Amino acid sequence: MNTAKNTIENHLTESIPRWFAVRTRYKAEKDVARRLARKQIECYVPINRVVRQYASKRKVVELPLIHNYAFVRIVRKEYVPVLETEHVVRFLNFSGNLISIPDEEITLLKRICQEIEDIATEPLEFEKYLPVEIIGGNLTGISGKLIEQRGRNFLVELDHIGIQLHMEIDKKLLKPTGSERKYLDDDEESLGQKYWH
Repeated sequence: MNTAKNTIENHLTESIPRWFAVRTRYKAEKDVARRLARKQIECYVPINRVVRQYASKRKVVELPLIHNYAFVRIVRKEYVPVLETEHVVRFLNFSGNLISIPDEEITLLKRICQEIEDIATEPLEFEKYLPVEIIGGNLTGISGKLIEQRGRNFLVELDHIGIQLHMEIDKKLLKPTGSERKYLDDDEESLGQKYWH
């Protein structure tokens, strides 16, 4: 009998803090972050700056990017205190496994939230798009997948979090990766423009 298949994976450790996702009650993400801060537990709630146009003015409203989610960076002894925090529902697990989120994905979320407004999110779908990399601006080096080859809609996929972030990036700032696309014109100067037909 193979017991390996029944082994539950748990990334919590005694001394190395790691990021985990927790579900929160509706509209309680910021409140959970405040309560955890009082317990001296590191918590991150990605904030999406949404532009709202009212009759007399344009206003930027700060809303949680991922509804009902917060991210905590904890060691094993902080697991129960997080669960006992008001408005925390549960830890996000994958088939019963408590899997940590890589530091670079949280860093990526922070960079995106600082640079981009009106980010759209949706559940992760297993569709294959053209892989691209941002080659200009403050998000240089971020890889993702393009929804429309001729459009400006750029998709960043964060596999461990299980969402897609949609943002508009000028195609001049995008470079295909792992692609056999030919240059349009070798002497074209504008960043990624030479990559697109």
